Amino acid sequence: MDFIYDHIKKDLDILFVGFNPSIRSGETGHHYANPNNRFWTILHQSGITPRKYAPTEDFKLLELNFGLTNIVSRPTVGAADITREEYRAGRKELKRKIELNKPRIVCFVGKGVYQEYRGHRQIDWGVQERPVVPGTIEFVAPSSSGLVRMKLEEIVAIYRELNSLIK
Repeated sequence: MDFIYDHIKKDLDILFVGFNPSIRSGETGHHYANPNNRFWTILHQSGITPRKYAPTEDFKLLELNFGLTNIVSRPTVGAADITREEYRAGRKELKRKIELNKPRIVCFVGKGVYQEYRGHRQIDWGVQERPVVPGTIEFVAPSSSGLVRMKLEEIVAIYRELNSLIK
């Protein structure tokens, strides 16, 4: 397959933005399909989803008014394999998707994703000041990758803040 469809519609409560699909996601056509990725566990444990969804159910997030996309669409082994040109094009495309679909909150799944989108290095977790697209809340959460060294409980606590924003 080697690509993954975005799951986006207008006026989402949250649009989750990752770096790019993993090789496993590219093979299956589903977001966060790598078994080492904790995205689905984090969403459930933080109360964002009522149960733990499987990657094959990624499209069902739309029923909860949540969407999924990436800053770069090409699957790679890791974010280090993404080129400067892919980020440049991805930034423009992501901004266009946000302007077109007007999600209430854009949740960047990883500081690095937001750094590439925004062009800033110093970033804190949570709501960001002065969003790129006015009228949208930009929220930075830890990456759900199994490579992240933060404890799962710490990551879930930050996603709980996101959950409180949509209530």
